Amino acid sequence: MRHGEQHRTHRTGWLRAAVLGANDGIVSTASLVLGVAASGASTRAILVAGVAGLVAGAMSMAAGEYVSVSSQSDTERADLTREVKELAANPEQEHEELVSIYVRRGLDSTLASRVATQLMSHDALGAHGRDELGISDTLAAKPVQAAFASAGTFAVGATLPLLMVLMLPNAALMWGIAVSSLFFLALLGLLAASAGGAPALVSVLRVSFWGALAMGLTAAVGALFGVSA
Repeated sequence: MRHGEQHRTHRTGWLRAAVLGANDGIVSTASLVLGVAASGASTRAILVAGVAGLVAGAMSMAAGEYVSVSSQSDTERADLTREVKELAANPEQEHEELVSIYVRRGLDSTLASRVATQLMSHDALGAHGRDELGISDTLAAKPVQAAFASAGTFAVGATLPLLMVLMLPNAALMWGIAVSSLFFLALLGLLAASAGGAPALVSVLRVSFWGALAMGLTAAVGALFGVSA
C-alpha cells in the first residue's frame, strides 16, 4: 500500500534559505532605497544604490549560507566518521545505545533490542545517524542548495522595490515603496506559510512587522543625515 500522507519536513533546508533570502531582499533593498530617497537623492542615485545593494546582498547571502551550512555539514560528517569507528570497535555497546534510545521512546526492552538488532543488521550507520545523532538524508545539510536558494530569492525579492522606483513618480516614491514592500512581505509570509504548513496570519504579521520596523528606521536615518548635509 502506498503511503498517502504528505509531509513538509523535506522542504526545511531550501525553504528556510529561500524565505530568508526573499525576505532580506525585500527588506534590505526597500530600506536602502527609502533611506537614500529620504536624504533627498536623485532617482538615479536611488537606483544605483538599490542595484548595488541587490548585487552585494545576493552574493553575501550566497556566501553566508554556503559557509554556515558547510560548517553544519562538516560537523555531521565528522560525527558519522566517529560513529563508523565506534561501530567497528564496539558494536555491542552501540547496540545498547540504540536499545536505550528506543526504550526512552516507549518500547519495552525486549522489543527495543529486537528493533535495534534488525536496524543495525540492515544499516547500522544509518540507524545510529538517524536515532542517536539526529542526522538523516531528509534533514542533512546541503550547502550548495542553500546558497543558490538564498541568493536567487534575495535577487528576486530585491528586484521588487527597484521596480517600484522605476514605476512610481518622485512625489509618491516614499509611500509607494513602503506600502508595496509591505504588500510583498505579506505575500511572502503567506507563501511561506502555505509551503511550510504554518499558520498564515502569524507568518504574515511576523514578516510585515520586522519589515516595517527596518524601513522606518532606515528612512529616519536617511532623513536625518539628508537634513544635516
